[in-house]
Amino acid sequence: MSVTNGKLGPSLTQEILGYLGLADKAAAWGTLGTLRTFLSFSVDKDVQRLLKAIAGQGVDHTAIVDVLTNRSREQRRLISRAFQERTQQDLLKSLQAALSGNLERIVMALMQPAAQFDAEELRATLKGSGSPENVAMEILSTRAPPLLQECLAVYKHAFQVEVEEDIKSETSGILQDLLLALAKGGRDCYSGIIDYNLEEQDVQALQQTGEPGMKGAWVLILTQRNFEHLARVFDKYQRYTGRDLEEAIRDSFHGDAQVALLSLALVIKNTPLYFAEKLYQALQETESNYQVLIRILISRSEIDLLSIRTEFKKKFGKSLYSSIQDVVKGDCRAALMALCRAEDI
Repeated sequence: MSVTNGKLGPSLTQEILGYLGLADKAAAWGTLGTLRTFLSFSVDKDVQRLLKAIAGQGVDHTAIVDVLTNRSREQRRLISRAFQERTQQDLLKSLQAALSGNLERIVMALMQPAAQFDAEELRATLKGSGSPENVAMEILSTRAPPLLQECLAVYKHAFQVEVEEDIKSETSGILQDLLLALAKGGRDCYSGIIDYNLEEQDVQALQQTGEPGMKGAWVLILTQRNFEHLARVFDKYQRYTGRDLEEAIRDSFHGDAQVALLSLALVIKNTPLYFAEKLYQALQETESNYQVLIRILISRSEIDLLSIRTEFKKKFGKSLYSSIQDVVKGDCRAALMALCRAEDI
């Protein structure tokens, strides 16, 4: 499915129904991503099309976007390798030389391994002037354990430093504790067995907001317990105290720590809603935050972007697809709309 001439794609219902017939084929089934394995994939045809788009008279942005936003990351890797073998040229460098601006950033992100893209984003937020409680919290708390471990390995190789060292040098207090704990990747897996005693202990610990060592308990519980356990803890906390956990965070924490804890609580409760809110905020800025749009749409395109779209429409009353169409300008709009995929009616 591609976006052409600015027309709206099919509805979400139509899109899901369209995928049902592919369930028994070699598609990337089992995710709620918008981007799946392209079943009619021909690496030779894609190489030829990209070569023509880059080397022809005038760069064909439409062809480049159509190919790269309709192939899985693994298929893009195969295209890159075949391009190198056939032309003796690096596809990434060739595309970089042919493009500019935000479209170049999108294409570079699409062509990079996911772990490398995350490592570079993580380094930029920790060593830059941005807010580490924002991007660092996003990456460290939402990536699946294998991808997170790969990201941290790439980080060490690329920047010759462990991410923990950068966290320690650039952050402090409970924010530092949270990021360090998340970077260890020690969250337990749900075994299917409910530990009612541990639930009760955690609820009691979270209620001791004024006690010595209280902050350590919050860090431990929110970074080490599995999401299924925490969902029950959050529910029981609200029943016991008459307020939700977010209220307790706002009352007991301030500054970066409050922002980080609120973000982490939302990730735990509803990860797609967390990303929907970040996308909405990025679109509402005076100068749309393209880096946020690019990072989220690409990183979630093969995981749960359909769920993010649903939460976006539910929360804000307008589809993500239309919001991108209305707000984003320039050559990159078609690429972002193609990753989003379709209108939600």
